[in-house]
Amino acid sequence: MTHSPADQQYREKQAGALQVGDYLFLPGDGPAEEITHIEVEQDDFGVPALILVTTIAGGKVRIAVGSGVPVGEAVAAPDDAASNEGDAPAEAIPAVVVPPLPAVAPTVSGSLVPGPAQLALIPVPSDSPEDVVAAAAEAHPGRNGVAVLSERLVKGINTKSGSCLRDVSDLAHDLFIELRDPDNALAVADILNVLPYDGNRDRWMSVERALALSSFICRELGQTERAEVYDQLLQAQDTLETDPFKARIAAKVRQRGLNEPNLYDKEIFRSIDNGNRDAEREWRLLRLETLLFLRAHGGSNTLGVGELDHRIANELEAVRA
Repeated sequence: MTHSPADQQYREKQAGALQVGDYLFLPGDGPAEEITHIEVEQDDFGVPALILVTTIAGGKVRIAVGSGVPVGEAVAAPDDAASNEGDAPAEAIPAVVVPPLPAVAPTVSGSLVPGPAQLALIPVPSDSPEDVVAAAAEAHPGRNGVAVLSERLVKGINTKSGSCLRDVSDLAHDLFIELRDPDNALAVADILNVLPYDGNRDRWMSVERALALSSFICRELGQTERAEVYDQLLQAQDTLETDPFKARIAAKVRQRGLNEPNLYDKEIFRSIDNGNRDAEREWRLLRLETLLFLRAHGGSNTLGVGELDHRIANELEAVRA
């Protein structure tokens, strides 16, 4: 900063927290200028990267989102300063630094995490996870997909292994989508549903898939309250960021992902045009997972709950055909 702190009172504020009406010190000497317009420029991954600020005097400045910038108060008009010439020097008044209002933490269906009474809606299994998998496989003898997955899992389920968690999630999906067995699918998914977020996104993706599937199954079975618990567990990970600025940016990115989801339209239409039924089905399964994830979030600005329910029903019919 090239302006002198001795000449002007200032405080630092993160660029991403700037608002119209703030007084920003531009590069070089000079008084703080009032901000009249702010634009956010995103990088190629859709994450806010630059803040484009315009001031009332026509000044323009580009600032990296995470940078700290000097802001101050309005400077007294020249006429007021002139009227004080010749007067006795006034007693210095210490500057009062007013911190910005804290960002409101995102909430999950009115609560950050489910309470004990809500968690109690998820039944505690009487058997080990391996026994739950074995029971599901025994209910569907001769089904190759289930047999392959269950043979690996009954040897031991390691919740620190990303591939193991993926197998459990895949088994739950196969049981519900392929075999139309919601009870065993839910029992297998619950092996993952009770796992907390451990900071590893790869492992958490398998838990997310299980939670989204479980939420849908419970709604299909009329267990709405239990479905809401799965929704809350799925969304709770979104509230873990404690830094207000990072939380606000993450919320914007998350909302954009919900509003503009990848539903694999091009890939599905290409598979249809090529007559590749297997490829079409695989892409539709990915679309179904995305729709289930959106449904567990209560929809978005572009896809409401009713539309999601309709689309999920269509995809289930298509992949089960």
